[in-house]
Amino acid sequence: MDVIYFAGGCFWGTEHFFKQIEGVVNTEVGFANGNIDHPTYEQVYTDTTGFAETVKVEYDPAKIDLEYLVDMFFATIDPTSLNKQGHDEGTRYRTGVYYTSKEQLSTIEKVFARQQAKLSAPMVVELLPLNNFFAADEYHQDYLDKNPNGYCHLPLELFRWAKNQSKEKN
Repeated sequence: MDVIYFAGGCFWGTEHFFKQIEGVVNTEVGFANGNIDHPTYEQVYTDTTGFAETVKVEYDPAKIDLEYLVDMFFATIDPTSLNKQGHDEGTRYRTGVYYTSKEQLSTIEKVFARQQAKLSAPMVVELLPLNNFFAADEYHQDYLDKNPNGYCHLPLELFRWAKNQSKEKN
């Protein structure tokens, strides 16, 4: 299995989106690239820890490739919105892709260039190596599965679209 990390605003919706994609074998919500060890949600919420709400996505490269996952990620975000996705604002809601190898970086850069070419404003999506990742409390894991009517900045149609894209790809 391979792994990549996506920060797409509130991690509840981002996680639920990636769970719809065939080839994604596991997801975990947490906090990436901050400046303290083992942060709590309450600490991250202050926007003083440097962390972004992030989803760890484990996937089977025999079934799905990284380029496809990064393209799908861009369908969930406004790449020109700094520290804000939907109604969620703050540095913890910034967007980013955090990689763990040079091989991943070259693939991600290709997608970033393609996505930027579609825009008239510059992208503000971070593209950085993963420095650290700490899992969020169990309460936050699979939140929208546990709370189907829970808050989400992403429209429900996007989840159905992701599931259908996976079917059409195969």
